[in-house]
Amino acid sequence: MSHKKPVSVLVVIHSPELDILLLERAAHPGYWQSVTGSQEGDEALIDTARREVAEETGIAAAAADLIDWQQRNVFEIFPEWRHRYAPGVTHNVEHVFSLEVARDTPVRTAPDEHLGHCWLPLADAAAKVFSWSNRDAILALPQKRRR
Repeated sequence: MSHKKPVSVLVVIHSPELDILLLERAAHPGYWQSVTGSQEGDEALIDTARREVAEETGIAAAAADLIDWQQRNVFEIFPEWRHRYAPGVTHNVEHVFSLEVARDTPVRTAPDEHLGHCWLPLADAAAKVFSWSNRDAILALPQKRRR
């Protein structure tokens, strides 16, 4: 069994009006989040972000469309998911990105990962996500997005 790398991306997908796309986790109904996923092998983080966006939403984003915030969050991996990592790994380093798309962009969620999706105004989305790092990224979006 190969272990997941404790390095991941968080991609906040938003409309020009700052509506936020959220995904509901299949393994935890009621848990909403932005796109997240682990880096594979030696892929560049921007490629991890592009791959995860495509896998989780069906949106094909060019590297130039993503904004790398140059921000890292370190958090403890939930005990129920630690078996996916090498023995003794307890923390993950998450790299934050954002992606602006039109509100009517078609979204196709991965049924094995997500039950569905919704678009919410920024404050509502920040209140709905279960992760503190996702909440903080959503709240920081107005300052981080391209002008």
